[in-house]
Amino acid sequence: MSNAPTNDEKPTSEPKSRILVVTPEITYLPSGMGNLAQRLSAKAGGMADVSASLVKALYDQGADVHVALPNYRNMFNTDMKEIFDRQYERVSDALPDKRIHLAEDRVFYRRSKVYDVAENHTTALAFQREVINNIIPRVKPDLIHCNDWMTGLIPAAAKRLGIPSLFTCHNIHSERLTMAYMEEKGIDAADFWEYLYFTEQPDSYDHARNDIPVDLLATGIFAADHVNSVSTSFLYEVVEGRHEFVPDAIKNELANKVYAGCASGILNAPDEYLKPESDPFLEHHYNADTFVKGKAMNKAKLQAASGLAIDPDAPILFWPSRLDPMQKGCQLLADIMYDTIADYAHLNLQVVIVASGSFSQHFKDIVALHELEGKVAVCDFDESLSHLAYAGSDFMLMPSRFEPCGLPQMVAPKYGSISIVHDTGGLHDTVWHMHHDGKLGNGFRFEHYSPSGLRWAIDEALKFYQWDPAIKQKTIRRVMRESALMFNHENTAAAYIQRYEKILGREVVDTPYNQ
Repeated sequence: MSNAPTNDEKPTSEPKSRILVVTPEITYLPSGMGNLAQRLSAKAGGMADVSASLVKALYDQGADVHVALPNYRNMFNTDMKEIFDRQYERVSDALPDKRIHLAEDRVFYRRSKVYDVAENHTTALAFQREVINNIIPRVKPDLIHCNDWMTGLIPAAAKRLGIPSLFTCHNIHSERLTMAYMEEKGIDAADFWEYLYFTEQPDSYDHARNDIPVDLLATGIFAADHVNSVSTSFLYEVVEGRHEFVPDAIKNELANKVYAGCASGILNAPDEYLKPESDPFLEHHYNADTFVKGKAMNKAKLQAASGLAIDPDAPILFWPSRLDPMQKGCQLLADIMYDTIADYAHLNLQVVIVASGSFSQHFKDIVALHELEGKVAVCDFDESLSHLAYAGSDFMLMPSRFEPCGLPQMVAPKYGSISIVHDTGGLHDTVWHMHHDGKLGNGFRFEHYSPSGLRWAIDEALKFYQWDPAIKQKTIRRVMRESALMFNHENTAAAYIQRYEKILGREVVDTPYNQ
C-alpha cells in the first residue's frame, strides 16, 4: 500500500506517519475507518475499551491510524456470511485501503470469547503470524503500537524490518513458548531470533530453538523502541521491586528501558459515553449543576434495583471491581464490613457490590450471617446496574493491593461518586486526598494496605458526607468538572501522539504534540 491518502482523509503536502495499532481486543471503531467499523465487537476486559477509545481519539486528532485485530467471526455483531461469501471479493478489495485489518485464521472463527485458557497460545501465535506475514506488509506502517504479551513477538519482527515500535503493558501476565513451537505455527522466528528474550542464555540458534522458551511479554519490552505502562507510579513500583509477583525478567527489562530513557507511563481513560449527562443506561441524567437532584433520583432507583432499603439520606458505598482477592482487596472490606455498618447505623450506611468473582460468596455469607439484608447488596456484575450504581452511590471503593492503572476511580468522580482507594499504582496517579476545606483533592487515599487502613479512609469519607451541604455540594461539583477535564481519551491520545513523535522524530498530526 502506498502512503497516498485514503478516501476518508484530506491530502496534505507531506504524507503523515502511519501508525498501526495491534490489539487482540476492540469494541468499536470510528465510522470513517471503514465499512466494518460499526459492526465489530470483541471484548474480554479493560483493554478492549481502552483500545477502541484510543484508536478513535487518535483518528479524531488527525493521526493516520490503522488497527489490526483477530477476525472473531462468532463475536461480530453482524452476519459474517454476507461478508465472507456473497461480498467476499468486494470486501477483500476494499479492506486493504481501509483502516481495519482483520487477521484471518480458523482458530478465531470458532471462538465465542476473546480469551480461552486452553487456546491462548494457539490464538496469540495465529494472530501475530497474520500481522507479521500479511498485515504489516500491506499497511506499511511507520510505527507499530503493540499491546501486552499476545503481541509480544511483533516488536522483534518489526525491529528486523527497521520499523520502530511502542509496546504498552496493560498487565504483567506473560506466556513462554519455544521457537520450535512458534515455527510450527507459521512464525519464522529464525528471521528475528536475536531480538527475542530467552529465559536462559542460548548457546546457538539450534539450542535456543528447541530447548529455551521465549518470554513473550519480556520480548515485547526488550525489542520495542519505547515501552509504556498505563501509569507512571506502577512502572516505578515494578522497577523498584515493590511487587513480588512480577517476574524478574519483566522487572529487569522494564528497568533497562527506564534507565535508557525509553519507558514512561500513560494513563488510560474511561470510555467517552461514561458521563451522567448522557449515559445510555441511566433514566435520570444530570450534570455538575444538577447532580443533587439527579443523584437523589438515581439513588432511589439503585436501592430499589439492588434490594437496599429505600432511604434518600443513607450514604452508599459502591464496589465496582471484579471480586479478585489477590488484587482487588476484597478481604479488607470483608474484615471490616459488619463493624462499619454497625458503627454507622445512625447514618443507615449501605454497601452495594456490583461485581462477579471468586469472593462473591464470601460477601453473601457475611450478609446472611449478620442479617445485613437491606443494608448490603451483593449483585453479580450487570452493566446497566453498574452504571446506575455510579450514579446513585456517594462513594466508590477500590482498595486494590496493586493497580497498573484502574478505570473506576476515574469514572466515579464524573458521576459525583467520590473514590476511596489504596495509595498504589494508577490509583496514586489519579486520586488525591481531599483537603480539609474541600478546595483540593478528589477522593480519599489510605497508605497502609490493611483492614484498618481501609476503615480509616471510609471514616474520612463519612466525615465528608456529614459536611455542611453547601460546602459538600460545591466540592462535589468541582470534582465532577475537574474529572471530566482530566480523565478523557483526548488527553490520552495526545500523550501517545507525543510518544509517537518522539520515537519517529517527526510530526504525526498537523498540530505538533511533542514537548
